Amino acid sequence: MKTYRGDRTLDGLDVTVDGTPLDPRFDIKTISENGFEWSYEGPEPAQLALAILADHLGDASAALTHHETFMQAIVANFNNEWEMSEEDVGAALANLGCV
Repeated sequence: MKTYRGDRTLDGLDVTVDGTPLDPRFDIKTISENGFEWSYEGPEPAQLALAILADHLGDASAALTHHETFMQAIVANFNNEWEMSEEDVGAALANLGCV
């Protein structure tokens, strides 16, 4: 099962999936050229939401459709350090009516 993690460090932000840097998926859509961020609503958290959903769903179109809702309900509420399992992402999407 995949695990998504984010942490703010002295060296900057660290976002991984199973210990590997999470692809920002600029190939789907560049919402923010500044990369990822979280704990508020904006372009950087939206890029993170898109990247998580694209990885989780394996479907660029579905990720584009649902990233804004996921960002507002989930990513905007992350703490400085966060972790979501694949199961957590699926449950969040189901609770938001996205699947």
